[in-house]
Amino acid sequence: MSTRRPDWTPTPQAVENSRITDFARFASPRAGRDLVGDYHALWAWSVDDVNGFWAAVWDYFRLPERPAGPALAAEALPGGVWFPGSTLNYTAEVFRDRTGTDTAVITVTEDTGPVAITWHELRRQVASLAQALTELGVRMGDRVVGYLPNGVQAVVAFLATAGLGATWAVCGQDYTAAAAEARLAQLRPTVLIAATGSLHGGKHIDRRADVQALRDALPTLTATIAVGDAAGAVPGALSWSALTQRDAELAPVPVPFDHPLWVVFSSGTTGRPKGIVHGHGGVVLEQLKNLGLHLGLRSGDRLLWHTTPSWMMWNVLVAGLLLGATPVCYEGSPAYPGTDALWRLAARLEVNVLGTSPGYLAACRKAGVRLADHHPASLERLGVTGSAFPADLQHWVAGELGSRTQVVCTSGGTDVVTAFLGAAPTTPVWAGELSAPCLGVAVEAFGPDGRPVRGEVGELVVLRPMPSMPLYFWDDPDGSRYRGAYFDVYPGIWRHGDWITITDHGSVILHGRSDATLNRHGIRMGSSDIYGPVEQLEEIAEALVVGVEQDGGGYWMPLFVTTTEGIDVDDVLSEKIRDAIRHGASPRHVPDEIIQAPGIPHTRTGKKLEVPVKRLLRGEARRSVVDPGSVDRPELIDWYAHIGAAHRRRDGTAAGSAASRSPNG
Repeated sequence: MSTRRPDWTPTPQAVENSRITDFARFASPRAGRDLVGDYHALWAWSVDDVNGFWAAVWDYFRLPERPAGPALAAEALPGGVWFPGSTLNYTAEVFRDRTGTDTAVITVTEDTGPVAITWHELRRQVASLAQALTELGVRMGDRVVGYLPNGVQAVVAFLATAGLGATWAVCGQDYTAAAAEARLAQLRPTVLIAATGSLHGGKHIDRRADVQALRDALPTLTATIAVGDAAGAVPGALSWSALTQRDAELAPVPVPFDHPLWVVFSSGTTGRPKGIVHGHGGVVLEQLKNLGLHLGLRSGDRLLWHTTPSWMMWNVLVAGLLLGATPVCYEGSPAYPGTDALWRLAARLEVNVLGTSPGYLAACRKAGVRLADHHPASLERLGVTGSAFPADLQHWVAGELGSRTQVVCTSGGTDVVTAFLGAAPTTPVWAGELSAPCLGVAVEAFGPDGRPVRGEVGELVVLRPMPSMPLYFWDDPDGSRYRGAYFDVYPGIWRHGDWITITDHGSVILHGRSDATLNRHGIRMGSSDIYGPVEQLEEIAEALVVGVEQDGGGYWMPLFVTTTEGIDVDDVLSEKIRDAIRHGASPRHVPDEIIQAPGIPHTRTGKKLEVPVKRLLRGEARRSVVDPGSVDRPELIDWYAHIGAAHRRRDGTAAGSAASRSPNG
């Protein structure tokens, strides 16, 4: 690996002018050594001297005066105590030194042009809504929840709630009312803020019935606020426009560092969605570091990340406001009316950082989209996350964008609402690899004996606390669900559930979820190593591979594929797939069977449901395996369950014939 040349290297001028270099200059006297120009030295200091690093982040970004004493007063996993005695408020930090007519937020939908809102107007609307919520009885610690598309209303609602010291949670309208209820009802909220309609793929969707159903399922509500032209059609609901038109003073309440800010939810693919609670201070610190140092955002920059409010990337998008950057809230499909729609929007708005998924980029390549034709001169970084990013796809993207745009692959989680692994403006990029662990994240790869390994596959673990680790899980009074989620394998060490390899040049290769590990004949393999060579075939739209342990010690490893329009999986294509895997991964990665599927199921945030599909194929009860409301295409659950049943009952019958039968046949 050490002989590989990076696919992208920053210029000396870019390194010199970057914000992370400026931070390294600021931190060097505190560290007692020169940290400028050496990312890995800066990272090593950030995890060796946790107190010094996070105190430096606090001071560099000019947060309110902090009490004397260590940043991390009690180091424990879980249970670290950060900045005791300090107070701040997320909303106060957003508006600190932000006034006037500069653009704060831009909202765009599929059928409307960009609508900009100034910092002055954003402040006025947040203050107006905060006053209205106070009049409705919302107090510190109460929960305000949203059922909203990705627009400025969601931003205003969140900031008004946080400013009062109340706790926010939101589901996008890609969720049904039942799926939103499964999450929001846990919180016993006081106020619901909901939109009466949404837009996706050219279709306007009337959500009034969903709003009413959700409202009926939340008995603790004292009020519902309806957003949209049809707001008057929701009986008894208050009007959003009326509650955000008043003039009021914005007075965010200072709260302790670990006061609950929001609840974000796990995917819910393995049971009831877990409500993950984060605090004001941890999120503010982490996002200043993440967006300011790793993505290099500055005041006035524009950040467009295609997301919905259901996904943690919405929280990251909104956090751009902490740096004075402008979030672009886009509601709709990134590929409507054409596959290049997101690129056209980025060019039109001259964004500085664009975020998307490997799936969307793969669709662009297959559709023949020339990224160079829509490449904004302003685009400094393309962020990619949500699933594994195959090296060949990254090569193509980098070739299209050229040397002036860094392709930044990141991996983290809703759990910490940030990235564990990523890049910085000063780090090289190798296709198929994440450039480095993020600052302040003490990442290691643990081998089978629970010791760090290099150059081989291991479990992703985090050895020291991070400020944005969860305060707790909702309705988990003894902390058992929280501990069981991350600390059951290595007590006192965060185990995230990913397979990684840390290379000899400090980058990280992500192999997939360790709970979906392919373990054939004692050899562990990552699913992403198979997806890369398969999904680059022009005939294949998407693939999913699982390994199913069988009675008697058997092991079944099927590969499910969806094809491009008009293509069927025949013997010729099957052999082409096998050959691609042999040469792109290894002969041991070749699956037992290749089955053409009607679709690949994902979470609502786009992650393949490897573990639930594995459990369905094993014959576990569907209701215990996956919540249909958390799946993008719930009808596929029955299809995969049928395939599993057919495989278990057949005796020497070809997999293809079993797979080709209708799930209802």
